[in-house]
Amino acid sequence: MSYFTELAHQYIDGEWKSGSGSWDIIDFNPYDGEKLASVTVATVDEVDQAYRAAERAQRDWAATNPYTRRLVFERALRIIQDREQEITEAIIAELGGTRLKAAFELHLAQEFLREAIQLALRPEGRILPSPVDGKENRVYRLPVGVVGVISPFNFPFLLSIKSVAPALALGNAVVLKPHQNTPVVGGGLVAKVFEEAGLPAGVLNVVITDIAEIGDALIEHPVPKVISFTGSDKVGRHVASVCAANFKHAVLELGGNSALIVLDDADLDYAVDAAVFSRFVHQGQVCMAANRVLVDRRVEREFTEKFVAKVRTLKVGDPSDPATHIGPLINSSQAEAIATLVEQTVEAGATALVRGTTEGNLVAPSVLTGLAADAPVLSQEIFGPVALVVPFDGEDEAVRIANDTPYGLSGAVHTGDVERGVRLAQRIETGMIHINDSTVHDEPIVAFGGEKRSGLGRLNGESMVEAFTTQKWISIQHGRSGFPF
Repeated sequence: MSYFTELAHQYIDGEWKSGSGSWDIIDFNPYDGEKLASVTVATVDEVDQAYRAAERAQRDWAATNPYTRRLVFERALRIIQDREQEITEAIIAELGGTRLKAAFELHLAQEFLREAIQLALRPEGRILPSPVDGKENRVYRLPVGVVGVISPFNFPFLLSIKSVAPALALGNAVVLKPHQNTPVVGGGLVAKVFEEAGLPAGVLNVVITDIAEIGDALIEHPVPKVISFTGSDKVGRHVASVCAANFKHAVLELGGNSALIVLDDADLDYAVDAAVFSRFVHQGQVCMAANRVLVDRRVEREFTEKFVAKVRTLKVGDPSDPATHIGPLINSSQAEAIATLVEQTVEAGATALVRGTTEGNLVAPSVLTGLAADAPVLSQEIFGPVALVVPFDGEDEAVRIANDTPYGLSGAVHTGDVERGVRLAQRIETGMIHINDSTVHDEPIVAFGGEKRSGLGRLNGESMVEAFTTQKWISIQHGRSGFPF
């Protein structure tokens, strides 16, 4: 199958079709600039068609026995396993992911499908007591109906499936809009997997489009009751405000500015390995990436020397080469923004221990230190291969620096004393934090989400039930009630 020929289309009500907009999204390989596909954008009318199809199909899907529903996810899992090599090549081509990154993404996508198989049977009702004699209170868990999913470009296959699969497993229908830079891996491929797995027409729809064409139609539309968005905090803020104005629930997984903290009793060689992975995996285009590496001043020199030495060994180049660690950024705008950020930070007084060059969309790693306490780069998300090494004196200062950001997604603490690490981690304002490990983790049954500008709500495990179902109270009066008039 040529994914970029067959899947670069809208998928609405079980049909693959062209959009009817007046312009095309061009899908490029970010490494060599090859044109992969051209997709005519969906219009507001086609967004409406997708939501109406989902609305019609959802009723029968929700009424389907959950044991039958879960068979779809079992088949979807087998399809991905059978086509793992093909999907790997698509990830490399469309988003510049290295082979290591593609393997990581596919592994997690399969884990989330395994969880969706179980999730189909997870919702449970309750019978609650009443102060009224003869009253029976039943609380049912029901699907919300239709869910809108907006996925990002960095892990498009995984992060589409991460919301789509549980929403479907719980009896909802879905309209998915992938990022315009990854319309096939994040959209068409997901639809094709579920189509072949036997998902009924209309239960999952994919619209490839852009806000320039449809405005806020995807989130304002009256049909979806929940919008699951993964992306930047700037766009997330807008999604949240539109959802609130239209009485919709928003689940937002947004940006981060994670700190990996190295205490004075840490295993420095291990901490270096964790920090390099945490910062440079997928070129740093990861919301959980460790933008800031905070190091106790007593071990700063030794750690920094080892960290810099390891960063210099990272190979930058063709993501299809198994030896490559750093592939291209997603597009030229991202590459130019990272190069400018490094230049401005150095001009403001930072020291470049490693100064990466830029060639096309390939941006080599940079390691900066000696930053002023109020340097703007310390409080923002850096979606690229730039590490900031920041020394601290004692745990209180480490906590202050780690929390001095509007974000709070992930983090890590490295120490020889696990309970010391836990005590410190409890003081960090973040939704997730890991002791003696990397900052980049996602597991299907553990609540995933952030504090502050890093998002609203949680995903994974029981949090999926909270996100994609609603509760309905039905009371039954056995016998006759007495009324005051």
